[in-house]
Amino acid sequence: MGYSVGQVAGFAGVTVRALHHWDEIGLLVPGERTHAGHRRYTGADLDRLQQVLFYRELGFPLDEVAVLLDDPDADPHTHLRRRHELLTARIERLRQMAAAVEHAMEARRMGIDLTPEERFEVFGDNDPERYAEEAEQRWGGTEAYAESQRRAARHTKADWQRMRAESEDWNHRYAALVADGVPPSDAAAMDLAEEHRNHIGRWFYDCPYSMHRCLGEMYVADDRFTAYYDALGPGVAAHLNAAIAANAARHSA
Repeated sequence: MGYSVGQVAGFAGVTVRALHHWDEIGLLVPGERTHAGHRRYTGADLDRLQQVLFYRELGFPLDEVAVLLDDPDADPHTHLRRRHELLTARIERLRQMAAAVEHAMEARRMGIDLTPEERFEVFGDNDPERYAEEAEQRWGGTEAYAESQRRAARHTKADWQRMRAESEDWNHRYAALVADGVPPSDAAAMDLAEEHRNHIGRWFYDCPYSMHRCLGEMYVADDRFTAYYDALGPGVAAHLNAAIAANAARHSA
């Protein structure tokens, strides 16, 4: 005699009212009735119910679900293939959403209040979050790190874009200076080193000359920083380290 409305509602996780409604609109009509007129659902009805629940879970309106299920050209294999495609797309969408949430969490930790799309637009492949955890481990207890976090939290998308533009302009000018053979001790090189120091102080944290010297040394000691600056031109990292040291000595004197 099949399954009663209450039984189907129980194991399918839907309400009796929903099953009655789907019967009334022709979406899921029970294949059998008792002598008293009570609905009884067959195995084929349960197969259709499973498809109804699937499409409803994906957000399809009930009228569209009916059209999909009643398509005369769609055999069971076609329905399975369609469901697989929809599920695959759903999984990919959920994966993207999960990645976006992870990026947002990292941005909050870094104090960069930008969406993933905005950060990509501003920073491209040089997202400052890449080394966020390492930076916190190395300098998390310093006042410079705390100040950098405070300032970064206040920066808008326009601020980050302006900062990035300043950095790229400086990179271009410094690379050209190195390519022209200007020595690190030349006034022009030291002036650009001073501009580099002021850029840090303006956007992130106060950078006295002693700290700037340490940064310069890190540019040649840490392969990642060396690779970044040497990508501007051969020997740029070492040249900048020397120019920072010369500039610090100039101002100390």
